[in-house]
Amino acid sequence: MSVTVRLEGTLLEMEEAIREATNEVGCCATEEALKRFDTDGSPIRVGPVKLTARGRDPKAYQTPYGVVEVERYVYQTSRGGRIHCPLEERARIIRGATPMFASQLSHKYAQLNVRAVQRDLEENHGRKVAASYIQNVAEWVGTIAEAKEEDWEYELPALAEGIATVAVSLDGAMIPMADSEGYREAMVGTLSFYDHAGERRHTVYLGAAPEYGKQTFNDRLAREIARAKQHYPEARYLGIADGAASNWAFLDQHTDLQLVDFFHATEYVGKLAQAHWPKRGSEHKRAAWQHEQCRRLQHERSVIDELIADAATLSRRASLSQAMRDEAHSAWTYFNNHRHQMDYPGFLAEGLPIGSGITEAACETLVKHRLCASGMRWKDKGAKIVLSLRALTHTVGRWAQFWQKIDQFGAACAC
Repeated sequence: MSVTVRLEGTLLEMEEAIREATNEVGCCATEEALKRFDTDGSPIRVGPVKLTARGRDPKAYQTPYGVVEVERYVYQTSRGGRIHCPLEERARIIRGATPMFASQLSHKYAQLNVRAVQRDLEENHGRKVAASYIQNVAEWVGTIAEAKEEDWEYELPALAEGIATVAVSLDGAMIPMADSEGYREAMVGTLSFYDHAGERRHTVYLGAAPEYGKQTFNDRLAREIARAKQHYPEARYLGIADGAASNWAFLDQHTDLQLVDFFHATEYVGKLAQAHWPKRGSEHKRAAWQHEQCRRLQHERSVIDELIADAATLSRRASLSQAMRDEAHSAWTYFNNHRHQMDYPGFLAEGLPIGSGITEAACETLVKHRLCASGMRWKDKGAKIVLSLRALTHTVGRWAQFWQKIDQFGAACAC
């Protein structure tokens, strides 16, 4: 193989010439690599069925370097029927794309809309690819990810430090749906692994499209927890969430300890601050009072009783508007209902996390950044595919494991 690269002009122009030459080499080498997965034309068996070659047909395949055309044997039974191509099965071709290119397309599609992926490929890789093809391949890969979520188990990374705590958290994020459904809630779940010093060492991310009852999402999260317990049976499992009753119904079953997310609790402290100083110009007093009460909430167990009493008083104060009294009453209800799940001083003393900030951030990065851009509307299938892909790319190590499984079992078998 011989390649000539003309190094003329600016460095940028030279780099573009190098990229073009590299793509030419890649196409040439990939063409030869693909031929190694073909048969010699002899009859083959697929299960109990005997197939014979009907000849060699040319086929264009999409690669990271460009389009490669290969003549390969195709097979049928003696009665005709569906055509079988051993090369595509053995090489793990996905919708005409080589495995690496299918991985690149679907990874980019998980992060960007299809037009942005198309521009990225052309501007940064020298590859002009139709938007419809990008979407077709990415959705096929996403369908595999979604279909195998129950069956394929992913290994947790080997962590040098021992894991003392696994924090399980779940939350929802509203996404715009097509067919005049308005907004519905997609779910996000995280498992965060902490060492004995309280340092987070690894996080598993899950994302699920809107679903009435959330049973599928709950089942997936339960399987992840069960696998974590097999791996770290001695760890303490901590459930952290906001005040939604459905969250606690799930976490009570699967975790040893439960805690209301501290930052959700501070929102209700803020409602009481607003009721204490409702007038304009009192922003400084409100902020100072809220800051002090939040500090005490972290370090003094008795402050919850004080906040409950304060909320009860404010909810009956005649000088406040009805809206302010209602807000104070909602704070009273919240602290009363969850006081047994607000031992922030105890958790901090043991070096345990008290907030679900990782899950809150995941709602933004996993869901909203990709599914809530201007003008977007999603159908159930499209939302499921994108969230399945994004969860795999956000969890360190899982994207590589996912493609190892496709390489092992094949895309057709996986689907």
